Amino acid sequence: MKTMQYRRLPHGGEEISIIGLGTSSIQAANEQEIEETVCRALEQGINYFDMASAEAKPFQAYGRALAGKRNRAYLQIHFGADYSSGTYGWTTSPDRIRRSVEWQLRALQTDYIDFGFIHCIDEEADLRKVEKAGVIRHIQELKEQGIVRHIGLSSHTPALAERVLDMGILDMLMFSINPGYDYSRGDYGIGNVEERMALYRRCEKEGVGICVMKAFCGGQLLDEKTSPFGQALTEYQCLQYALDKPGVLTVVPGVRGKADLDRLLGFLEAGEEERDYSVIAGFAPQDAEGTCVYCNHCKPCPAGLDIGLINKYFDLAAAGDQLARSHYENLEKTASDCIRCGHCNRRCPFHTDQVSRMGEIAAYFGK
Repeated sequence: MKTMQYRRLPHGGEEISIIGLGTSSIQAANEQEIEETVCRALEQGINYFDMASAEAKPFQAYGRALAGKRNRAYLQIHFGADYSSGTYGWTTSPDRIRRSVEWQLRALQTDYIDFGFIHCIDEEADLRKVEKAGVIRHIQELKEQGIVRHIGLSSHTPALAERVLDMGILDMLMFSINPGYDYSRGDYGIGNVEERMALYRRCEKEGVGICVMKAFCGGQLLDEKTSPFGQALTEYQCLQYALDKPGVLTVVPGVRGKADLDRLLGFLEAGEEERDYSVIAGFAPQDAEGTCVYCNHCKPCPAGLDIGLINKYFDLAAAGDQLARSHYENLEKTASDCIRCGHCNRRCPFHTDQVSRMGEIAAYFGK
């Protein structure tokens, strides 16, 4: 199996595995299987673990698995996830949040939190509650004390994520990214495609990493009977789709045990055809026509251009990301090297006029 790939968190420099581990489904396994799954994930190079579990059950198993290996794992703990009843509950009560976090730390056998998350803020009222209750201030105080290393937010709503980004406190955003939601299909398909893409670009610009949840649309995208498009995608297509979005560092799918984990890790050695998600062009809405989603279906370019990356750096630079200009200028081949052969236009599933776009991009960057 190929080795794990890593992406660097801009705020801190941590190298984070592109595939992480979620806990939404792991409670279906017994505690031994949970412990063995976490150990196997570490062995295979996974170092990012989201702890928003459906039950309290996995925490002690994680603690045993991480004993003596804590420095190899980044834990994402949610301030608002309450396990006092044994199953997940959502709370904005400061006292319940403190007790829950203290319990999670004991169960995980650790005294610090890599990523302390403001949990599941989807409505204006939710944000007002956690602000009024002092939850955000509490996380900031823990960061000042060194107990929390980074502050994050989990949300499904672009406008709310933008509001918290305005506060200037975030290092990581947990957000639901998949073709269904990006094209306004499904319960959490909030915001149109441009609003969602603008959020991803802003995170990239401001150095806020994105941790992707619900990459498979709760499993709905994997079955044509439940897919909002009436056509199934594969896990590998969904993973690649999420990883191609600006700002994304890691995807944290839930697994039920070692078999699920091994299947997902197969993504690392999958070929381009297995990862190619350009089929979504056939069921994306008309307003996505002419938009580059960096799917790289236009490869290989006869002139050697990385057209998806050129488009990404242009979109980010146009959004105000100065580093994107530097990245663009360091490319071996830039838009000015386009020979206007039209190969990309014929290949683009979204019917983007890439030839014209290369001219626009070359003029923008002045080369």
